[in-house]
Amino acid sequence: MNNVVWRPSQERVEQSNIQQFITYINKTYGKKLSKYDDLHQWSVQAPEKFWVSVWNYCEVVGDMGKPPYLENAGDFINAQWFPNAYLNYAENLLKRRNDITAIVAYKETGEQTAISFMELNERVKRMAAGLQKSGVTISDCVVGFMPNTSDTLVAMLATASLGAVWSSCSPDFGINGAVERFSQVQPKVLISTDGYYYNGKQLDSLNKIQALCDQITSIEQTVIVPYISTTPDISALSNVSLLDVYAPKTDIPLTFIRVPFDHPLFIMFSSGTTGKPKCIVHSVGGTLIQHQKEHVLHTDLTAVDVLFYYTTCGWMMWNWLASALATGSTLVLFDGSPFYPGPERLFDLIDAEGITVFGTSAKYLSAVEKAELTPKKSHKLSKLKSILSTGSPLAPESYDYVYASVKEDVCLSSISGGTDIISCFILGCPIEPVFRGELQVAGLGMDVTVLDDEGNSTKEQKGELVCRNPFPSKPIGFLNDDNKQRFSEAYFSRYENIWSQSDYAEHTTNDGFIIYGRSDAVLNPGGVRIGTAEIYRQVEKNSNVLESLAIAQDWNDDCRVVLFVRLKNGINLSDEFEQQLRRDIRTNATPKHVPEKIIQVPDIPKTISGKIVELAVRDVVHGRRVKNVDALANPQALDYFKNLTALAV
Repeated sequence: MNNVVWRPSQERVEQSNIQQFITYINKTYGKKLSKYDDLHQWSVQAPEKFWVSVWNYCEVVGDMGKPPYLENAGDFINAQWFPNAYLNYAENLLKRRNDITAIVAYKETGEQTAISFMELNERVKRMAAGLQKSGVTISDCVVGFMPNTSDTLVAMLATASLGAVWSSCSPDFGINGAVERFSQVQPKVLISTDGYYYNGKQLDSLNKIQALCDQITSIEQTVIVPYISTTPDISALSNVSLLDVYAPKTDIPLTFIRVPFDHPLFIMFSSGTTGKPKCIVHSVGGTLIQHQKEHVLHTDLTAVDVLFYYTTCGWMMWNWLASALATGSTLVLFDGSPFYPGPERLFDLIDAEGITVFGTSAKYLSAVEKAELTPKKSHKLSKLKSILSTGSPLAPESYDYVYASVKEDVCLSSISGGTDIISCFILGCPIEPVFRGELQVAGLGMDVTVLDDEGNSTKEQKGELVCRNPFPSKPIGFLNDDNKQRFSEAYFSRYENIWSQSDYAEHTTNDGFIIYGRSDAVLNPGGVRIGTAEIYRQVEKNSNVLESLAIAQDWNDDCRVVLFVRLKNGINLSDEFEQQLRRDIRTNATPKHVPEKIIQVPDIPKTISGKIVELAVRDVVHGRRVKNVDALANPQALDYFKNLTALAV
């Protein structure tokens, strides 16, 4: 069955960066590559040539050094890319100094500010001078407790310019959640706003700042960025400065300290829902070159593009978004609820700013469909060429919705990766068709496949998503894990010398992929493996189901599937409604997918980045303690799953 939902025009193919890159490879190496599959095969067979080509084609600023460009290629954990290279991340993002708009930032209130690349350089220069006065040097850590605003990007770039390390989380984290993260990285400077906005509310951050400083003794200086007030009262705080005082105009030039390719740049945090958050250390070179590959080749970004991604500063997509400055694209930032004051808010931004690449989550696309939004009728969307979706599997019905109700001529790219690699294993491709329900392609330079239970690569069969070759954005490791034991256990314990992403997936005959959910959350009733996304897809097609969550409950020496549903206001789970859901699952999936129990709950717990937490709910149902409720956006929702009478029979 032909399930192609979009195909690029010949003009779009010819004008794409990736087609020009194929021409560049053919000319440079005397190859005869003609399509994406040819390029991907060559990229994994000749990895050094490929990544050197990405460096040159994307005009990475720095000294590549002498070959070899990959050491210890046969040892995934210890493989080292560009061991003789020196570069600076901020230097690459700030290589343009002109009057073209670099960043447009929106508050939820509607207030908008824009700065040019020239202004961005000036503001980074001022902040870098302030950090230097605070004694920040190479490898020191600076943290941001910040909303998604231009000042956050400025602080990160200033930190990176000094060869220091940046880490951040969004201000909606509770005190314990923020302390658990920041205390591990021992920051010298903390940067925060006085507050933030969400869903029509003005929320204070100053009441958390002193508590953070009291509990994290390494913090020597705090900088407050006015955000909800032009003159915030900081009199109750110690060792604190307002931004303009901390980073005044200066004649000190902006310089960039070039560091080795694998020098630390970002410390990211795992979700922390099953224990203390892991500190994942990402490198300067690995982050930059991987993001350049994804932005230029997979997303087709150029200096005329306007990129938006709905994210917070506690999610890796914020770092991914920031790196796009290296392409010369304009970034649109948004801080607040995507549904305030109404579900059309982000589509208004697309028109207002001429956004060409719109990034969001699968949950958002499902939500606007349930809100019966038809953007192609209410908005122009004239410059929109691509929609990116991540965070969870994008249901086939969401593909239908986008092409029927948003825009027909748009490349819809569901992408999949993670904080673990600060990038993607599976991405979009502007020169290949989009198949309904499928992620388009494995990333260039990434030998991604699906392995069956015997460890054999397979197609049209569900298994473990893996990557079989070293890639530059492989983390340096975990903080305070000198022998890399925890790092090895996290990614290499299942298959020797092969990265396991813990995603339950299928490699299709179209050379695309389908993600069925986390493999550690796979349901296994009667020995049959079921991906949770397979159930969510059928249930959430019902317009009255806002979201759902499935777990396996231990039962009678086996397990049974339990499904929790959050319904629209005023809708109750009647016997008739429940039987309809069961029929939908049985008809469109298999009888094994039909849950033994379906239970209505008023809310479903999620991480602060919006991902549902199946493992935490499973622990609650089994009477086990959830180790880190501070990682949740709505920890009170866990109470709905405690001591449920329906699960005792």
